[in-house]
Amino acid sequence: MYEMKPEYYTGIAAIDKEHTRLFELAEETYQLLNDDFIQDKTDSLIHLISELINYTRTHFAHEEEYQKSINYAGLKDHMSLHRKFEDKLMEFDLDSLGDDFNSQNDTVEELLGFLTNWLVTHIMQVDMLYVPK
Repeated sequence: MYEMKPEYYTGIAAIDKEHTRLFELAEETYQLLNDDFIQDKTDSLIHLISELINYTRTHFAHEEEYQKSINYAGLKDHMSLHRKFEDKLMEFDLDSLGDDFNSQNDTVEELLGFLTNWLVTHIMQVDMLYVPK
């Protein structure tokens, strides 16, 4: 369901490869949401959010380095959006999840909605601004 579609490609191989991995993480989140056999999703959710934090920090650093290399005028604003993404990931309160299946699913669903919106909106409306024409 979550995959890199042709319209999301920037034409910058390293960036596209990293975006593909972000879509894979969104797919993992989707699979977790729809896996009713896992009664306690806390560990999986912690793992996913940790991986997202670590991976996006690396990806954002690469993306920002590329933007510096082309003297992209929107770099400062772009960096600000990246920090807001990281801040949002840090806001997920995993300590209060407890054993409640519905609460855990609500958190997974919130994460998935956030990721979906970010990936599509950020790539199509923000990342495409620095792509060579």
